[in-house]
Amino acid sequence: MKKVIIILSLIFGLGFLVPEDYQMPVLGATQKDWNPKSFWYYPWGRNRVHKGIDIFAKASTPIVAPTGGFILFSGENSLGGNVILMLGAKWRLHYFAHLKEIKTKRFKLVTAGQTIGIVGSTGNAKGKQPHLHYSIKSLFPRFWQYDISQRKSLERIFFIDPGRYLMKTSLMAKM
Repeated sequence: MKKVIIILSLIFGLGFLVPEDYQMPVLGATQKDWNPKSFWYYPWGRNRVHKGIDIFAKASTPIVAPTGGFILFSGENSLGGNVILMLGAKWRLHYFAHLKEIKTKRFKLVTAGQTIGIVGSTGNAKGKQPHLHYSIKSLFPRFWQYDISQRKSLERIFFIDPGRYLMKTSLMAKM
């Protein structure tokens, strides 16, 4: 039992030590391709908050893994249409929705920059401008993000604003 706890502790710790080789998930997209105020915007859809950003691009633009990770799910759901759920470094879930086509499989390791899908408008984005809905969720609460003035503030502590994250990483890359 002691060995199991040690092994699980090592795996858990390594998840935080793995570096994020982070990049834009929509090939060729820039900060001008999403609205920075759309993250946690309310109301969105059926009286909910928008838990990610929508990166607009031409239909069939490649979507790449923004960081290395493990594909937990690739398939369909009613809201996102064709979707991918990837576990990345620091125990973060990366969710990609509205894909025209999925180019990866469940339980596959992917590297940053590897094509995983194609921009589309499936699910509740059918008939709308092609885009990638992209969200990042931490498996562990980020209590310092708690703000009682925000809608669904307890749920918010698990989400990371992908737009701010992408801007921060693009600024770091320029240095």
